[in-house]
Amino acid sequence: MHATGVLKQYYFRATFVDGDKFSTLIEHYKRYKEDVQHLKHLGVNSYRMTISWSRVMPDGTLKGGINKEGINFYNNLINDLLENDIEPFVTIMHFDYPLALHQKLRGFLNRTIVNHYKDYCNLLFKTYGDRVKHWTTFNEPQVTAIHNYMHGYDNDDREPCQDTGMCSEAYTVLHNFLICHATAAKLYRKKFQATQRGEIGIVLQAPNYVPYSSKSEDVDAANRLMDFSFGWVLDPIYYGDYPQIMRKLVGNRLPKFTKKEENMIKGSLDFVGVNYYYSVFARHESNRSNMFPLDNFDALAATNGKLIFLDQYSGMSVYPKGLYDLLIYMKEKYQNPNIYITENGISSPNMTNQLKDENRIAYIATHINTTKAAIEYVIFLILFIL
Repeated sequence: MHATGVLKQYYFRATFVDGDKFSTLIEHYKRYKEDVQHLKHLGVNSYRMTISWSRVMPDGTLKGGINKEGINFYNNLINDLLENDIEPFVTIMHFDYPLALHQKLRGFLNRTIVNHYKDYCNLLFKTYGDRVKHWTTFNEPQVTAIHNYMHGYDNDDREPCQDTGMCSEAYTVLHNFLICHATAAKLYRKKFQATQRGEIGIVLQAPNYVPYSSKSEDVDAANRLMDFSFGWVLDPIYYGDYPQIMRKLVGNRLPKFTKKEENMIKGSLDFVGVNYYYSVFARHESNRSNMFPLDNFDALAATNGKLIFLDQYSGMSVYPKGLYDLLIYMKEKYQNPNIYITENGISSPNMTNQLKDENRIAYIATHINTTKAAIEYVIFLILFIL
């Protein structure tokens, strides 16, 4: 089942260990039944998966036709999961989308992509919604906007944001993501939700930002990064517009919602998915050249990749308190939403014995215990997916 998405052209350039090719690294398409049995053997009762837009609508449009082979694969996978008592949690778009839309429309820089995204969602709801009860419109939309359009990962024609200080494409892309999200939620609620009895939400990248020092400027910097990360997506959904600090610092480069769009976006989710791995120190920084490559230049705040409690084996932060603080932050700022922990874990690239995995076990156990403590604080935490 071949498909051409915007990321494929970049992944195929990559070099892998032992000379493996990208096309053969993952054989889920051919071996999904084995994968499902492995999940069952592990006692897994839910499975977060993504449907590839380019595999069901190769050029991204209904006019371009529907790939029956792709449709059938996901039908078979969903059925096999349910037959083995595993609940599918389906992501509609996880970074990748049809290359044709990028080439013809410039992708999510073009507002007309909303119509094609709506058609794609309608196809999925109509085809799989009798069995899929948990839908995610986008996975980590902030990551796509910042990485691809502000820093140029997987995007060769991005703006020179660090040099000019006038980046606008990242904000246009995220704005159109929000319009797409709200359009999909409206469609699902109006046409499908009453009979299919499912839910729809969005999943966010969720690092927790901690002031590098007790100085007020560093405290403010950490708060700004929360607004430029969480608030960028959730403030429009809960309050109808972007955070005031973003309006102030980004100015007219930050798009405005019409009243109709504002009304459509507000309340357009049933849950918020949280991908939490680490916490990071934040400090005030006005010089863009001193910022870490993944920071938003407009936030006047830098992390410089300074993770809290760095783990020697994985190079990642092990700071479960950061997850607790994040959940409390969401409860207090965003009306105590239904929360799913949709990603959490730690890599262990330097392990010599794959079965001697105390590090990862400890990481997961401490984060699960942290979520229990948050639930005691009346956090509506419904699901924890590893």
